[in-house]
Amino acid sequence: MITEMISTLFNGSYVAMLGAALAALAGIGSAKGVGIAGEAASAVVAEDPKKFGQALILQALPGTQGIYGLLIAFLIMLKIGLLGGNGMLPVTTEQGLYIFAAALPIFIVGIISGIAQGKAAASAIMLIAKRPEEIAKGMVYTAMVETYAVLALLISFLMLNGIQVG
Repeated sequence: MITEMISTLFNGSYVAMLGAALAALAGIGSAKGVGIAGEAASAVVAEDPKKFGQALILQALPGTQGIYGLLIAFLIMLKIGLLGGNGMLPVTTEQGLYIFAAALPIFIVGIISGIAQGKAAASAIMLIAKRPEEIAKGMVYTAMVETYAVLALLISFLMLNGIQVG
């Protein structure tokens, strides 16, 4: 009885869908990062409302990790046939575990880098508070963190692309 419940619960399709959900949770890092930057932006704009546009650009930068996680989640759902209208494909437990593993890089790096990028963006917002002409430098510092989110996206994509389902 317990064996049947475990095998039913952890069938390949279910494990693959857990991977899609996990990838989408990379948005936690983006939400936290955008929030951190938003706090700094509010303080700067309270002092000088003309800096709203510059602060908004910097605040938006940590939002990409959530987009990357969402992209991988969509690709997983397409791979297993959840999207597309053709019905779910048969997914073995082994394939489901591979798909779950492919979601891990963007999930883990997305959360960590989103928060780190939010902190870098907050510092860049403080930079424009005193020297608004230096926004490009602030954007470069903030974008450096993005590199690792892009690498995680690439790894998750390549891993997912190598898995045959159906």
